[in-house]
Amino acid sequence: MKRFLSGTVGAFAEAWQEVRIHKTRVMLSLIGVAVAVCAITTVVGLGAVAGQSMQEQNETYGGRPANLSVNASMGDGSTPSPETMNAAWTSALERYDITYSSRMISGTQLIQFADGAVNAQAKGVDPSYREMHRVRLSEGSWFSADDAQRLAPAVVVNSVYYDRIGRPDLATHPTTTLVGQQNTTAVVIGVYPSMSWETEPALYLLADAMQALVPATTAAPGGGGGGGMAIDGGMMNSFGTQPPTYEAWVPPESAVELTTALQRDIQGALGAGASVSVNRQDYAAYNDGMDPFLPMKLMVGGVAGLVLLLGALGLVNIALVSLKQRIREIGIRRSFGATAGRVFFSVMMESVVATFVAGVFGVIAAVLIVKNPLVENFIGQGMVTDFPPFPIEAAILGLVCATVVGALAGLLPALVAVRVKVIDAIRY
Repeated sequence: MKRFLSGTVGAFAEAWQEVRIHKTRVMLSLIGVAVAVCAITTVVGLGAVAGQSMQEQNETYGGRPANLSVNASMGDGSTPSPETMNAAWTSALERYDITYSSRMISGTQLIQFADGAVNAQAKGVDPSYREMHRVRLSEGSWFSADDAQRLAPAVVVNSVYYDRIGRPDLATHPTTTLVGQQNTTAVVIGVYPSMSWETEPALYLLADAMQALVPATTAAPGGGGGGGMAIDGGMMNSFGTQPPTYEAWVPPESAVELTTALQRDIQGALGAGASVSVNRQDYAAYNDGMDPFLPMKLMVGGVAGLVLLLGALGLVNIALVSLKQRIREIGIRRSFGATAGRVFFSVMMESVVATFVAGVFGVIAAVLIVKNPLVENFIGQGMVTDFPPFPIEAAILGLVCATVVGALAGLLPALVAVRVKVIDAIRY
């Protein structure tokens, strides 16, 4: 064992020494290898960032895996009363120890701005909605449990809304007017960035505050909730035109079991004639396992593989030329007892050591590229809050590619070196 280790270390040392001697000859080929390794590693690293961006965008709309959406209606087509449904919902959450849940009420709300009244998209939610849907804030804070006790409801608005009210300092507790049968003054506590395609104001309220502002006639038979239209000074409020939905964020491995249990328990609590549907709406429920960035990875990986191949061919040529100049040296070593395996290993390791070093530099360059804040922001398009660390599998892949290329490049020269006859080599 000791002899094997000493032989291995000696072969590596000899290989490194030969690389240093012929560094000018191998430099150009190693640059190609380093660039190819950098390309392969960068593609994998950027793919992780792009994948995280797509995942977070999907979670913004559909919720995190597994997000269960609950809808209920009575036998006459009307929605259950908020008190009855909230009691059934709260009981089910406590029974199954579900931590993250939220009601969601979608509608429009007439907002009085300085330049006139404008209908804004409004959503009534519970505090957990932010974690469930990855709501990012650019200013201020999200809802807390204390906000439910406010006399003036708290609102979180998008950046378009924030611009319309003059971007006031949130520390001064700026207010905005919700127009309806009775105008309501709300306090702006936070701002979330608008999407690139969003041009209209929008806001979030707590679900309880939104339900308090919805006229009782909105839950009319027929389920459309088309009522709730009120005239106030010639202006119309269509706040809460959709019945509430209920969402729960549960462990994916328990999603099927909890889907059945929630449907059964809530339907039982609402009584005979009630209809309850529970469905998974997060992206993972519809993901077929295909990588959306696979074509890009294959294309760039193919180009990088071609560069690696060209670099390997260059190393083969250089190694054969170098070997021709070392024929006499190899013959002398064989005459002093060096085995064919030792000669084969040392010659092949020259290419392996050289390409491994090139691979290290390529991986370092890839890490610097992928983790550059400018690159991350460009790939993430402002949609990523949790940038993933540089994937270790990308670094391993780059080093493995470099090592394999070195082994393939050194194989032919090593075979030639072994087949050299000692007497001919000494006379060379």
